[in-house]
Amino acid sequence: MGFVKEFKEFAMRGNVIDLAVGVIIGASFGKIVTSLVDDLIMPPIGFLTGGIDFSEKKWILKPADTANSVAEVSVKYGNFLNTLIQFLIIALCIFIIVKVINQLNRKKADSPAVPPAPTKQEVLLTEIRDLLKTK
Repeated sequence: MGFVKEFKEFAMRGNVIDLAVGVIIGASFGKIVTSLVDDLIMPPIGFLTGGIDFSEKKWILKPADTANSVAEVSVKYGNFLNTLIQFLIIALCIFIIVKVINQLNRKKADSPAVPPAPTKQEVLLTEIRDLLKTK
């Protein structure tokens, strides 16, 4: 029973749960960026380059031989270009998010801390000091 209890404590730690949430959100964000690149960014780039669809680009090393049931051997560099663009967009988004968070943290650190109100003893001692100065 000790193993199950240890595992439960491990799984319920804040760091593990935060990591799991981050992975799930990261996977969803990856799908959004994939759609952004494939559906919004690559079509205009393809249009500007004369209708080229990068996902279909490849170097054929060995053509398919249907008579002998041999599949085509090719290097699909177009998919690599799409993946590279997706990575750059994700990296840019993460950079912008981290930069905004750092600016917010700097603003909090730069704001002067309000000194705490004096205690009753300090107020009383200040009054006594002022009375002694006047005498």
